[in-house]
Amino acid sequence: MGHRTMPPTRILIAALGLIGPQVHAADYPVGPGQAYTSISDVPWESLGAGDRVLIHHRPAPYAEKILIGVSGSPADPIIVRGLPGPNGERPVIDGRNATTRQALDYWGEERGVIKVGGSSVPPDNTPSHIVIEGLEIRSAHPDHSFTDDSGQPGTYTDNAASIYVEKANDLTIRDCVIHDSGNGIFVGAFNGETRNILIAGNHIHDNGIEGSIFEHNTYTEAIDITYEFNRFGPLRAGAGGNNLKDRSAGLVVRYNWIDSGNRQLDLVDGGNAVAGDPGYDRTFVYGNLLIERDGEGNSQVLHYGGDSGNTANYRKGRLHFFHNTVVSARTGNTTLMRLSTNDESAELRNNAVFVTVAGSHLALLDDTGAADLSGNWLKQGWQDSHGALSGSVSLGAGNIDGTDPGFVDFNAEDYQPANGSPLLDGAVGLHAEAGGHPVDRQYRRHLQSIPRDTSAPMDIGALTPALEPVFRDRFEVLP
Repeated sequence: MGHRTMPPTRILIAALGLIGPQVHAADYPVGPGQAYTSISDVPWESLGAGDRVLIHHRPAPYAEKILIGVSGSPADPIIVRGLPGPNGERPVIDGRNATTRQALDYWGEERGVIKVGGSSVPPDNTPSHIVIEGLEIRSAHPDHSFTDDSGQPGTYTDNAASIYVEKANDLTIRDCVIHDSGNGIFVGAFNGETRNILIAGNHIHDNGIEGSIFEHNTYTEAIDITYEFNRFGPLRAGAGGNNLKDRSAGLVVRYNWIDSGNRQLDLVDGGNAVAGDPGYDRTFVYGNLLIERDGEGNSQVLHYGGDSGNTANYRKGRLHFFHNTVVSARTGNTTLMRLSTNDESAELRNNAVFVTVAGSHLALLDDTGAADLSGNWLKQGWQDSHGALSGSVSLGAGNIDGTDPGFVDFNAEDYQPANGSPLLDGAVGLHAEAGGHPVDRQYRRHLQSIPRDTSAPMDIGALTPALEPVFRDRFEVLP
């Protein structure tokens, strides 16, 4: 691989025998004054473990497409990193009029700006141990066109994504801004080959297709996937999709800010390979702030179970929903969750659920499923359902009905509990199945993570009065 160069400092370190197995790794700096002028100059087809593609900010976007079809290793992942400008600006990769490196040969170019997996050059495999971070990625939208790897023109499909993952194992997407696409992030299960996905610390907003319910800010299906510390903003104006839609096994959604969408969370059925995984019937949603604006399409904040009509593949398990703060400004009814059938259940503990109107406008369930509640703060006057409930709502210990949760500043969207708040010290212990998910961090606006006091009794909701902030380095692996 004569085109790969080792920086002089790395050559010196290697000569001294200090880096051993990492001697093969190389940096590929891209941008003004760098070794590579364009992203397409990088030999994407031959990257190896420990290699880093370092994309420097420049005033003009990079109108280029990327394929990642190679693998790193657990100790030495392949890293595609954006290096910020003088004021912290991320480098922008723009799908509009984008070009593709012609040494590559891959299918599905119409589905994304960055694609992971699915190619002839490099040879088809399941890429593993990949990190994508520090970039702004945008405009995989049917209004825009591109030039493919054979030099031919193409147009994005409605379901194109800023990042389209056909298949991957151990993939991290973090600290990116993702917008102006059909789907912001799309992850496919590929017969169960896609595993161990982390989506962390990203700002995902203004995706979707006007007049369509089928495209979302994120749309994912994998085995073992975690969303944490992300800021989900509203979708594109006029788009009818959900904010976070997922069909995975082993799903964890924690410490996110999720604002608007047809539903904030749509957690439905996966294909046979995913539905057969042991982690499929347990889902953990905790430490999130879920914001419902007035006039949004669906009055349900969360849907759990399935939507395909093939009820045999519905999740049929237990949703653990704890230490979340849900705020609805709807002037009409709000329903906290829809459980698709009576085979789905939800364990709700230590959540704060507030509506700005009378509590009678708040219902916990749609019509089916079983909900068990302990340690929650709910707007006084809440209902089991706004319709005929064939499922059940069971009340355990420690639930509080009230009129004011005592947020620090509701109008400023500061949902920490103020002094004297009924949320303080009101939490009960978690369900035994949630024991592996301690609520030891919390979201700090925006895109920051800070420790949370875990001493008992904990506070109800997603937030507690902040400890001394511990800010993460921009490229540090999130805890």
